[in-house]
Amino acid sequence: MHALSSNPAIKETSMKRKILWAFLIIWLILTAYLLFLSNKWASAATPSYAASSAVTTDNFAELLREPLQKHPDLLLSVLRENSEAVLDIAQEGSNQRRHKSLIAQWKAELNQPKEVDIKDRPFRGAADAPVTIVAYSDFTCPYCQQAAGTMEKVLKENQGKIKYVFKHFPLETTGVARLAAEYHVAAARQDPELAWKFYDLLFARRADVLKDGEPAIVNAAKDAGLNMKKLAADVKRKDVRAEVDADIAEGQRIGVQGTPYFLINNLVARGALSSDLFKEAINMALQAAPSGQK
Repeated sequence: MHALSSNPAIKETSMKRKILWAFLIIWLILTAYLLFLSNKWASAATPSYAASSAVTTDNFAELLREPLQKHPDLLLSVLRENSEAVLDIAQEGSNQRRHKSLIAQWKAELNQPKEVDIKDRPFRGAADAPVTIVAYSDFTCPYCQQAAGTMEKVLKENQGKIKYVFKHFPLETTGVARLAAEYHVAAARQDPELAWKFYDLLFARRADVLKDGEPAIVNAAKDAGLNMKKLAADVKRKDVRAEVDADIAEGQRIGVQGTPYFLINNLVARGALSSDLFKEAINMALQAAPSGQK
C-alpha cells in the first residue's frame, strides 16, 4: 500500500489536477478528431450539406458517437496513453464511494453499543478519555504494522481525547503470530509500560519476526527491557493463553474477520485507515459522547 501523504490538502489538489488534465487531454483529442472528420465531410459535400454537418453544441454528442462506434480503438488508444491518469480517476472514485459508505455506516453505529472487556488492560492515552479505541490486531500483519504507525500519530494529535487498548487477533491458531501475542500478554502482566515498548519493537521488526520466529520475539523483549527469566515462565501459563483465546472469541463475536479491526467507541473501522479518517470517526464519537465527557 502507498505511504500516507504528509499533507492531505496538497495530495487532494494534485489528484484533482491529474483528473482535470486527463479529461482535458481526452476531450481535446476527440474534439480534434471530430473536427477533422467534419471538415473532411464538408469539403466533399454540397454547401447545404456542409452547413447541416457543421459541429455545434447541439449535435456534438451525436457526431462524436458515430466515429467512436466505428473506431473504438481510438478511445482505447487515448486511454492507454493516459493510463496513469485514468487509474487515478478510478481510484479517486472508489475512495469517494468508500468514504460515503463509511460515514453512513458510522452514523448508523453511533447508538449501537459494542460490549468488549478492557478491564485491567494496558492502554495508551488518557484513562478518562471520552473516546476509547480498541484494536484487534496481529503482530505479523503488514496492514496492522501500518495501522500501528497511524495510531501513534492519532494519539499525538488527540491528546486527552483517546484511550487506546490493544487486543490480540492472530490470524493463525498456531505459529509465530500466536506466539507473539502470548509473549505480549505475558509482558503486559509483568510491566505495562515495557509491554508497550515491546509492542513498538514487534511491529518495527515484523519482517524479522516472520523470518526468525521466536528468537526475534525474544530479542525484541530483551531490547524492551523486560525480565527475561520471568517472561519465559509467564508465557507458558494457561491464563496467558486463555487471554489470547478470549480476545479471539470476543473479536469473532463482534464480527472481526480480518486485521486490523478497530472500535472507536461504537464505530467500526476495518483495515489500515488514514489518520484523516480516524479523525472523522473520533470527531463523530466525541459529538455523540455525553456532554460531561467531551
